[in-house]
Amino acid sequence: MAETIETATSPVTRVDVDPVTLDIIENALRNARYEMDEVLFRTALSPGIREQHDEFPLIGDPEGKMVVGQFGLSIPALLGRFEGTIEEGDVLLTSDPYSCDGAISHANDWLVVMPIYFDGRVVGWSSMFGHMSDVGGKTVSSMPTDAHTIFEEGVIIPPFKLYSGGVLNEDALRIILNQVRQPDWNRADLNGIVAACRTASRRIQELCARFGVDTYTSALDALLDRNYQAMKVLLRTVFADGEKISFSDWICDDGVGFGPYQVTLSLTRTGDKVLLDFTGSSPQSPGPINYYINENLAKMFFGIYMITVADPQILWNDGFYPLIDVVIPDKSFWKPDFPAALNARNHGIGRIFDLFGGLLGQKNPDLLNAAGFSSSPHFMYSGNYADGERKGEWFQLYSIGFGGIPGRPIGDGPDGHSLWPSFVNIPCEYLESYYPLRIERWETVADTGGAGLHRGGNGVDVAYRFLQPGTIAIHDDRWLTYPWGVNGGDPGARGRKWVDRADGTREILPSKVHDVAVAKGDVLHFVTWGGGGWGDPLARDPDLVALEVRRGLVSAEGAARYGVVLGADGSVDIGATDELRARLRSERPEKPPVFNMGPPMAEILANCLAETGLPAPKAPASA
Repeated sequence: MAETIETATSPVTRVDVDPVTLDIIENALRNARYEMDEVLFRTALSPGIREQHDEFPLIGDPEGKMVVGQFGLSIPALLGRFEGTIEEGDVLLTSDPYSCDGAISHANDWLVVMPIYFDGRVVGWSSMFGHMSDVGGKTVSSMPTDAHTIFEEGVIIPPFKLYSGGVLNEDALRIILNQVRQPDWNRADLNGIVAACRTASRRIQELCARFGVDTYTSALDALLDRNYQAMKVLLRTVFADGEKISFSDWICDDGVGFGPYQVTLSLTRTGDKVLLDFTGSSPQSPGPINYYINENLAKMFFGIYMITVADPQILWNDGFYPLIDVVIPDKSFWKPDFPAALNARNHGIGRIFDLFGGLLGQKNPDLLNAAGFSSSPHFMYSGNYADGERKGEWFQLYSIGFGGIPGRPIGDGPDGHSLWPSFVNIPCEYLESYYPLRIERWETVADTGGAGLHRGGNGVDVAYRFLQPGTIAIHDDRWLTYPWGVNGGDPGARGRKWVDRADGTREILPSKVHDVAVAKGDVLHFVTWGGGGWGDPLARDPDLVALEVRRGLVSAEGAARYGVVLGADGSVDIGATDELRARLRSERPEKPPVFNMGPPMAEILANCLAETGLPAPKAPASA
């Protein structure tokens, strides 16, 4: 366990903080967190961080509890595993999920943790991790879809002092960068992460100088306690004491031929506390889809759903953690044994949002979304220029795709949107300027969003025409199972991937594949899944359906899913629509199920090859 060295000897005194001062400190913390982002975006080189913002900052209290951040890390878990002292000017670096209890989830995530000192004492911690586009290993981008151990996934950095007393460990960094394919990217991105953490440190030191350490740390306690008190009320309001609720979903496959994998989450409230239990989920996979989730991250995901619904303006933090207990079975999908492969954990990260939506929504309609977060699609393209003035030069692209966001109680799910609210797409102009490809199509796919009173967001079809030979890799899910609908809404469509070869042939690709050779003139169609629908499709405004047909979001044939008939001019045929809706209502159950998961799993597997062009995965051997 880390030993933090402090020269200050006087104790910190807890004081009352007036509401105005608390508000100033709260907003200063929020601004410092966003300043961390901007520092990194303006200094990174990899498109995944520079353009898509695949990074997550945090500012913690003296114990390491998150006070503000985008994605809760577990600084205490890292400090608990680090052997040695921590002093002013030190900066810790790791990329080993197993050495920090899953605070980061795969070796591509480089995590920096820095103590914030003021007048000889630790007043907080700044931390950030970012996804490095490549960390070595057997395939470009370091995410082999057939990996069986983490050792196949690139360099694994144990927790160590990147900076000791402000002095960079050049030798260690040189060894690390020697393992990767784009060392200039990694160095720039890492320098940006360190600079972002130092920026946060300066802002906290300024707050301590302005208000005093006693007031600043007391304000942090007040912010943490506010979330604690809010969550305590919410838990008692939403969940009955002693009642257990559960929900299950599926990860389609693991990249090495097995699947689907069941993921299950249960919740039980006892008094003021809630137990989140992942028991019932499938055992760990031999492939790389395992998601080694930290218990505090599970609490954080839970808090996102609960606190932001109650008051989106609250600066949610780790304050409510004592109210939540988490059980994650060993050797399960959520807590695999070392050295299990982890690189494709993005599907579990996406699916946990669907899990929480299905779980929490059973007791509170305001929390009941359809499915559609589901995954975080990845696309990679790399090679050497075969001709032209750049002949022989290496190119490498890592990018994150977007699917359909689920229908919600408040309205439709956005079309082709990101899982994470701060992520953005890489502009087509950027891709075409820096990489040998052309974007021939980037559009939503009509009818892929599940029909409902509130429509699920459509998936997207991005068509990449390759101008140089190379290899591609894909990481995605929801090609076998469906993003489910709720309250009478229909499921969203499944994702699909294929390459139209320059010779006129078509090759259907799995959702998880790497080192696929592409030639000049080949076109990849990267089609993502749609979000599930929310509510009765027959209750949707017919004029809105007609408008979406004109906009290409719903096809004329797809309008029939809403019981809408259009005339030759595209307007609603009111009489025919009323007649169709009456017939459709008479043919369905009077009360639809809360969840529409699509066909039974046995039917999905039996029809897999005919419907998807891909063989059905085999049942996991240990399931």
